[in-house]
Amino acid sequence: MDKEILISKWLDNDLNDQELEAFKNLEDYDDLIKLDNSMQAFKAEDFNTSAELDQVLSKIKSTKKQTTHWIKPLMRVAAILAVCFSLYYYTTTLDTTITTKFAQKTTIKLPDASSVSLNAKSLLAFNKKDWKHEREVELNGEAFFKVAKGSSFNVITKSGTVTVYGTQFNVKQRDNYFEVICYEGLVGVTHNSQETKLKPGDRFLIIDGKQIVKEKESRLTPSWLNNESLFKSLPFKEVIAEFERQYNVDITLLNINSEELVTVGFPHNNIDVAIKNITLPLHLTYSKDNNTITLKRE
Repeated sequence: MDKEILISKWLDNDLNDQELEAFKNLEDYDDLIKLDNSMQAFKAEDFNTSAELDQVLSKIKSTKKQTTHWIKPLMRVAAILAVCFSLYYYTTTLDTTITTKFAQKTTIKLPDASSVSLNAKSLLAFNKKDWKHEREVELNGEAFFKVAKGSSFNVITKSGTVTVYGTQFNVKQRDNYFEVICYEGLVGVTHNSQETKLKPGDRFLIIDGKQIVKEKESRLTPSWLNNESLFKSLPFKEVIAEFERQYNVDITLLNINSEELVTVGFPHNNIDVAIKNITLPLHLTYSKDNNTITLKRE
């Protein structure tokens, strides 16, 4: 049945069992239920309709004409207005959320013309309504930002906050890995209540709760924007985690120390080449079984 008809019948409490199951399978089901709960405040107070009607009829003895035929349409209009108001309020205060899947990247334009490139298995959320007053996004994953000049711009992650004033920078927040690289302008990174200022080429890196000092970044943009991942003196587990995100595979390690620091890289568009790039330099063997890859050190 058509989605709009299902919703209309739901509003009228007129769904049969089969239609109710179809309505529960709608992708908007959870949001509609939340909306219905939020509308409870708009319901009129209960009153004794029969008693009120008898009182009116007793005062109008000269006519037998029923005057209550307009009540139901009026209440229906009021309900529709309440729905519209609640829907408007709900949608305008709701965050805009963008997510990427395995092996997927995307670019988003923010309300101020700033742009964000989102790497695989990442999430970005922001509120359009409050954007003029507060330029703020939440990030879980990895993203490269080109921020338009204006008021302060904040990137909120569970590991720390990045504050900028019109610049280009990359933020990577994955489990116990938090990295910010400034490519242009000035970046402030707040971690554990302490702020660190980054100039172009500077890098702020936290792995497993420890700050790691790294040499300056020489590239003008992150390597993943060019569909490749490069790692220099980083734990092998970070290479494996990124490989799994880019190719949607599971990797098993045998007799391999995942904490070993390695310098390798791999492309995002050829899995066979990518596997060789991360195994041959480290003298590892590998085998593939459907979606699972096993790496082994003899």
